[in-house]
Amino acid sequence: MRYSMTRALALTALAAIALPLAGCARGGGARADTPYVARDVGTLYSAAKKRLDQHQYKLAAALFDEVERQHPYSVWARRAQLMGAFSYYLNKDYQESIRSAQRFLAVHPGNRDAPYAYYLIALSYYEQISDVTRDQKITQQALDALGELTRRYPNSRYAADARLKMDLVRDHLAGKEMEIGRFYQVRGQWLAASLRFRNVVDQYQMTTHAPEALMRLTETYLALGLPEEANKAAAVLGNNYPGTEWYTRAYKLMGDHQDKLAAARK
Repeated sequence: MRYSMTRALALTALAAIALPLAGCARGGGARADTPYVARDVGTLYSAAKKRLDQHQYKLAAALFDEVERQHPYSVWARRAQLMGAFSYYLNKDYQESIRSAQRFLAVHPGNRDAPYAYYLIALSYYEQISDVTRDQKITQQALDALGELTRRYPNSRYAADARLKMDLVRDHLAGKEMEIGRFYQVRGQWLAASLRFRNVVDQYQMTTHAPEALMRLTETYLALGLPEEANKAAAVLGNNYPGTEWYTRAYKLMGDHQDKLAAARK
């Protein structure tokens, strides 16, 4: 679930962190692309930034990590932590990106770049979201991380994008509930199905799945012998989504039910 807006925002933010070390790098000596040779901070950081610019993300991440390891008390160690997390993110090594960003926050919780670290964590979970046929643990983690960012830094430059992604993630979670509900419904497990559809209506009422959930509730409640509950679900559907296919189907279901009752009385 990758979007160009996300990448552009992430790259713009890193530009403020990736300040050049003009005059600090030195030639000769150890090779700049060998991460395990003792070197001064300027040589290491410049080599890492060069690899990042060349899209060699894995090597860039290793070099940024080496800046932190060899020079943990330098001003560049803090910048290297976030640059390393970003490099891992670009390399699609999301778990390492999360760990690097979390380590930065553990050491620098009040730093001005903390919102970006939270943003990287959220993006790294977000990029791992799988389709609704699979387990959605990562999806919930993405929602939690996005929520953490918006709670802590509601006015940051990343908050608007986080809120947009939260809406998309909620829709995805609702889709998973619907998939499970339909699975139970096809097998005639009406109570289990109704609980899933009810959860969509209660927890994800602002998502695109709410109209179908209400129609499915109408179906399942009728199958369970609860016509009053079915009528309530259909009424809510009619009040909120009157022109949809789902309301048309629910209306027909209730009409057919009334016709059967009338025929039974004769």
